[in-house]
Amino acid sequence: MTTGNIPDPSSPAKGPVCIIGASGRSGSALCRALLAEGQKIIAVVRSQGNLAPDIAEACQAVRIADLTDSATLALAFEDAAVVVNTAHARHLPAILAATKAPIVALGSTRKFTRWPDDHGRGVLAGEAALKADGRPSIILHPTMIYGAQGEDNVQRLAKLLERLPVIPLPGGGRALVQPIDQRDVTRCLVSAIHLIQNGDVTGPESIVIAGPTAVAYRTFVRMVLYFAGFGGRPIVSLPGWMLMTLSHLTRHIRRLPQIAPEEIRRLLEDKNFDVGPMEQRLGVIPVPLANGLHHLFGNRTHQKQEP
Repeated sequence: MTTGNIPDPSSPAKGPVCIIGASGRSGSALCRALLAEGQKIIAVVRSQGNLAPDIAEACQAVRIADLTDSATLALAFEDAAVVVNTAHARHLPAILAATKAPIVALGSTRKFTRWPDDHGRGVLAGEAALKADGRPSIILHPTMIYGAQGEDNVQRLAKLLERLPVIPLPGGGRALVQPIDQRDVTRCLVSAIHLIQNGDVTGPESIVIAGPTAVAYRTFVRMVLYFAGFGGRPIVSLPGWMLMTLSHLTRHIRRLPQIAPEEIRRLLEDKNFDVGPMEQRLGVIPVPLANGLHHLFGNRTHQKQEP
């Protein structure tokens, strides 16, 4: 949901919004939201065949570009009033070099992890590039994204839980998580674009976006089980190192989603963030987790449990 503080898009800056990664989950959701407002957009994709037909038909232009090929980027961003990067933040240095337009980007709260990996280091490098450049920009750092038209994190978890009679969790699943609904990610991106269009951003800004409250991972698992209609499962506590070792087996069991050891390790650290800046600066009040999971799974709670 949003508040009355969200910026007014009634007099946006001239020129279209260029969306990098328009064929991805976050990118396509953003395209549809902006098109519904009557905004002109330029969709930048690696392959036009991956772009949804309704977006391809409605946008002002579709441009093919490879973010690792600097020769194609300047043409891809030509005439853009705002450039939005929904691809990985590691590409921001190349994007900044190819356009003078203000930037809105998706990062990740992975940048806060105690165990840096290529993903987290790429987010940190992209954010550092924005700060060094100094132009009006907003980078949004979402927690784990879930949603019916969003990332598949919760769907993957639900598929795994459906096949497990007992749920083994590292440390008993006591670490905190704070997932964010894809709809809120889209609202935050739209709000950041409006802020830039209205001239309300004068330099680089970094904002964490998350669900309204953190919950223990074991509580999150039980909520997914409930809203997916799978009923209860006993939860057992196992050492993280044991589960990381066992996670290699998911590569060889076709019916189980693959889980990387790094994903298990990240379940041992808390993800607990203040959403005050998200609410105050972007005007977006995040959807409660129970509401988001109900929206994601629809009526499966009752359908699965009825005799």
